[in-house]
Amino acid sequence: MSANLSRRTFLKSGIIALGALSWPAWMPRIAFAAPDAAPKGDTLVCIFQRGGMDGLNVVVPHGEAAYYAARSTLAIPQPRAGNAASAIDLDGFFGLHPNLRPFKPLYDARKLAIIDAVGSPDPTHSHFDAMDFMERGTPGEKAIPTGWLARHLQIMAGDNKSPFRAVGMGTIVQAALRGPVPATALQSIAQFHLNGNAQEVAKIQSGLAALYQGDDFVDVQGATTLKARDALSKITAGKYEPANGAKYPDTAFGKSLMAVAQLIKAELGVEIACVDIGGWDTHAGEGGADGGELPKLLEDFAQGIHAFYTDMGDRMSRTTIVSMSEFGRRLQENNSKGTDHGHGNVMFVLGENVRGGQIYGDWPGLARDKLYGPGDLAITTDFRDVLGEIVKNRLGNAKLDAIFPGYKDFRFRNITTPLVTQNVLPRPAELAARLTAAVGG
Repeated sequence: MSANLSRRTFLKSGIIALGALSWPAWMPRIAFAAPDAAPKGDTLVCIFQRGGMDGLNVVVPHGEAAYYAARSTLAIPQPRAGNAASAIDLDGFFGLHPNLRPFKPLYDARKLAIIDAVGSPDPTHSHFDAMDFMERGTPGEKAIPTGWLARHLQIMAGDNKSPFRAVGMGTIVQAALRGPVPATALQSIAQFHLNGNAQEVAKIQSGLAALYQGDDFVDVQGATTLKARDALSKITAGKYEPANGAKYPDTAFGKSLMAVAQLIKAELGVEIACVDIGGWDTHAGEGGADGGELPKLLEDFAQGIHAFYTDMGDRMSRTTIVSMSEFGRRLQENNSKGTDHGHGNVMFVLGENVRGGQIYGDWPGLARDKLYGPGDLAITTDFRDVLGEIVKNRLGNAKLDAIFPGYKDFRFRNITTPLVTQNVLPRPAELAARLTAAVGG
């Protein structure tokens, strides 16, 4: 250690270096400045369904005889009035799993779009590789270390220096967010609190503030972290009450979505929020219309997203939700009443600026000669086409060659409407500032 490195600087640097491993549970990941700017485009909420969701039992091709021939115990029954365990018909050929019933009004209102036979063109059946490729946005390529969302954020740096510009719900930031732009890993908003005796808490706060009073890198980062904690403490003074009668499921997924809604509503400059929901690797005991793992997951998934959409209200005009999973499942059910790793899958896109009420994609069919590899649903839409359209139309970033390097043949499905900034109403905080200025206050 050099002679001019003081004990105080060493202490601060050590805390910064250790980060989330040794800081108190309330301390956020280091970020770069106080919240002061709203995103120029939509706030994007990315949901990762980790484990390989069985898209064939989620959006059911009930008009396809081969589906029922391959799944004697797992197939969802064709839609039938009065049968709550049957598929919920969408267009006479496709239907929703009955536990996705909360999605039906969103679909009917044309706020939910479904993309079928979608996924990564890479043939891997490895969970690790498939999700890694999807989060990097570079199927089959691992040389690029950053995630597609991180590259988008770097391009669209602008004036937003909020520590909550990019938030990953969980203990670590999702790989899609990893890159040069800092992102905050957040298990819950409550983690930012110092619990205990009020006088002791005040001493700790005062001591930490005094530790970061300089203007060097460590001081700036430490002070920023404390500002982030202070910003959240102001919005958590009382119990959060979801709006419009929204009821989140009392699950990790539901709580994460509720925290994202609270952050967005607080006008803290959230541009990207990533939320995980795991458990989709249903090799055994998958379940059909009821019982098993998949129906439970779908209930949580649908109730959580419906509650978020309801809670957000008018803010959904500036919010887009997209869900994805690393790959689908094999058409043929296995001997353990489950399904093995497959290929093609389903993605959901929701928002007020989504051209919903449709199922997008070219259905390849499930006849044996139409299947991919050992018996999987073929892919007719690259997942980058869906994400690229959202990034360009709703996030206002046209530099897709930098976000998805090496991919040139984008094929948009016209799922979303283009962002027209001059027609977008200002957010409440912006509107209040303009009104104050207008009256000379």
